This record gives sequence, C-alpha cells and structure tokens, in this order.
Amino acid sequence: MTDAQWNVFLNFKESFKNKIEEWEKRIPDLIELQKKVSIQTKTPDYPLETSVVYNLDLDKITKESCIKLIVIGDNPGKDEQLSKNRRYLVGQAGKIADGFFKKNKELGIDFRSNVIILNKTPVHSAKTAHLKKIMQSGGKTVCGLIEESELWMAEKTAELHRELCRSGDSDDSKPELWLVGYSELKNKGIFTGYKDCLKECYSDGDFWDKVFVFQHFSMNRFTIDLNDFIKSTCENGNLKEMIHKVGIIHKNEIFG
Repeated sequence: MTDAQWNVFLNFKESFKNKIEEWEKRIPDLIELQKKVSIQTKTPDYPLETSVVYNLDLDKITKESCIKLIVIGDNPGKDEQLSKNRRYLVGQAGKIADGFFKKNKELGIDFRSNVIILNKTPVHSAKTAHLKKIMQSGGKTVCGLIEESELWMAEKTAELHRELCRSGDSDDSKPELWLVGYSELKNKGIFTGYKDCLKECYSDGDFWDKVFVFQHFSMNRFTIDLNDFIKSTCENGNLKEMIHKVGIIHKNEIFG
C-alpha cells in the first residue's frame, strides 16, 4: 500500500474496532437473545460466544499488503463468531471462495492476503434470515443497533474503498468492491438500508464502476452463476471480463 492508503486503512480499522466495542457494550444481553432465537428457529446447538464480531484478519494486514479486493458478505455466522476465530468468511463459504481464487490463478488474487473482508453488519446470527427474528424479539433497542450497524458499515466501507482508490499509485492498486450475497438487498430485505446508504455514498459516480454484485460463495452459488453465464452467452472473453459482466448484471438488478 502507499503511505496514504495505509493511513486510510489504519483509520478505518481503528474506528471499526471502537464501534464494535461500543455496540457490544450497548446491549450486553444481546448474546442471550441470539441464543433464544437460535432455539426458536430449531438451529442445531452450537457454542455461541460473540454477539458482535470484529474481523481479526484485519490486524494481519500490513503496509506491504497488496489489497486488490474488498469483499462484503452478509453477517458473521456460526464459525465466524467462535472465540478461536472471530474472523469473517472462515466457514464453508470462505473455503469455497479461497478455493475459487486458488484454482483461477490468472486473477492474481490470494483470498487470504489480497482481500479485505467485511460484512453488511457485524451482528451475528446462525443464518442471515435469523436477523429478522432477532430484531422482532429484541424490540426498538436491538432493531436500532442492527439498523445503525448497517448504515455505519455501508458509509465507512464506501469511504474506505473510495479513499484506497484515490490514494492508489496505479490502476492495479485501486481495489474493486464485491458485494457477495444480494437476496437481502432486494426490496423489503434485511439489508435495504445498507444498499440505499451505499449507493448514496457513490452519488458523485467516483469509483462506482469498481463496485460489483454477485451471488454468495456459499453452496458454490458464485461459481455456478458465473459458469451458467459463460455457457449461456458462449463468450470467449477472459475470466476477469466474465466476472465483471456478471457483477454488472446483478448490480443493475439491485441498484437499478
């Protein structure tokens, strides 16, 4: 990273850490509510250890890191919230994503060293859809926290992305932003607040062309969707071009 990019990243990381601590302290019994919802939804028992999850992989990024992507998942699941992890996309979906980039070396991306991984909210639930139940059961305070977290993540993620692009000294050092998992970005979805806020942050158009939307890596949906597109169009472009075309199609579906 350039000196300017490194400072941008450090400022984001510090503010993110502080915000996680603030949200955890605001509702100390949130984890009990999450456990209650887990039981109500008949989720197989698992150790619930972290209610609001900071991504410890951010602490492994150094000034020498070459950041090529910012990947935005939904929210921390069962594996991500474990005390031994507290990292994003480390479950099956993360393994699939890692495998995709290892298989397609022509993209020049190592998922664990060239990617900043964030979420639309750091609030944990066993399944993303369970966030609705948590909000319904938790009342105004919990609803307010989750909604606030979405808006904060959208605004600060857009700021991070745009500033990293502005501070890059070459096109290769200006990362793309991938939103993976878009079903809850649609109208009446959990993350419509995130979607609207993110779009507003790019209202001047700067670096909006570097934002793409994809199916989630879970259940191999990202790769299946990409392969289906390639087969249906019979195009012979390189893989990066095909990925961009798919990302633009879904971006237009979600953002118009």
